[in-house]
Amino acid sequence: MQYIGAKVGIDKLAIYTPHYSLNLSLLAQARGVAQDKFLISLGQERMAVPPPGEDIVTMAANAAKQVLQGINISSIEMLLFATETGIDQSKAAGIYVHDLLKLPTHCRIVELKQACYAGTAAVQLALPFLRENPEKKVLFIAADIARYGLNTTGESSQGAGAAAAILTASPRLLAFDPEYAIHVENVMDFWRPNYRDEALVEGQHSSKQYLEMLETCWMRYSALSGRQFQDHAYYCYHVPVPRLVEKAHLRLFKTEAEKQFLLEQLQPTLSYARQIGNSYTASLFVSLASLLDDTKIDLSQQRIGFYSYGSGCIAEYFSGIVQPGYRDSLHTPYHTHLLHARNPLSYTEYETLYTFSYPKDGSYLEIPVYNTGNFRLAKHHDHQRIYTSLL
Repeated sequence: MQYIGAKVGIDKLAIYTPHYSLNLSLLAQARGVAQDKFLISLGQERMAVPPPGEDIVTMAANAAKQVLQGINISSIEMLLFATETGIDQSKAAGIYVHDLLKLPTHCRIVELKQACYAGTAAVQLALPFLRENPEKKVLFIAADIARYGLNTTGESSQGAGAAAAILTASPRLLAFDPEYAIHVENVMDFWRPNYRDEALVEGQHSSKQYLEMLETCWMRYSALSGRQFQDHAYYCYHVPVPRLVEKAHLRLFKTEAEKQFLLEQLQPTLSYARQIGNSYTASLFVSLASLLDDTKIDLSQQRIGFYSYGSGCIAEYFSGIVQPGYRDSLHTPYHTHLLHARNPLSYTEYETLYTFSYPKDGSYLEIPVYNTGNFRLAKHHDHQRIYTSLL
């Protein structure tokens, strides 16, 4: 039976980021530039640094464990895992998460890839399923580690994180509007061949594409929905770096509002990203969690605009309505503790963690023990990744 027009969206949302971070003032000092260079040029304060034993699977499982609290896991009939930091060319990372969380055996699992856009693709693909099956739930996860290499131009915009959401009919957090606008072009602004651990990026070209695709998608979305700037209370963006988001927001709406108001409107959506760095597919949903946690006023019945961009490239604009009573479904104390309890790294410690490497020849390696939350990658053996639960 099809439920045309039924509310579908995010019922619960939680994020996760590694327990180690680097203050970018230390990176600036090590690179011989002004101490506040990255804060000024990028709007970035810290970046998350994954230790040995932490990867997209452990981050995803930690975020999902949090969001599954109070949920009957037998109702989870689909797990959609978005990432561009894949660990296998064949086996979906979600299979490992499924095992760690003991999800039901009737749960459909697939991994999605299209740079940072894949998280949005996963959500949009889940919505028709939920309209047709309103009694079922979808577990959505996006997890990534942004790496560009030591002493490269992209190093200061690295980061790591995951977002997990329960998608349902009659959601308690946010219901998506039906209108959306997509634009696709074949562009070489950011890519990572199979034989490389770090991405290749044309920074200026990528930023230009981000801005141009935003204008194109917004105009299409506005034409389809009939909505303008004033019809949205807040705006969430994919955040490669916070300063680019500020530039994009001012460029798009500069004729409709004052500059200071526009910048203030963005700040709640950027507070987590300033502390985590780029989390690729998870980034847009980290922005949403940041907004809902940090905004003191009641957002019930307020519309949020979303801009998703994936290099290569695909962009989409869409929107959603915050639901009454949404605060009862937030994980604010968990997020606050997660960010405040991280271990600050010295530059030397950061470099040590960054340069740790996993075997590529199938040899045996026990992974050093670091704080990875409830799950860790314990060893490599015979070309297999062996995960353990610490619960």
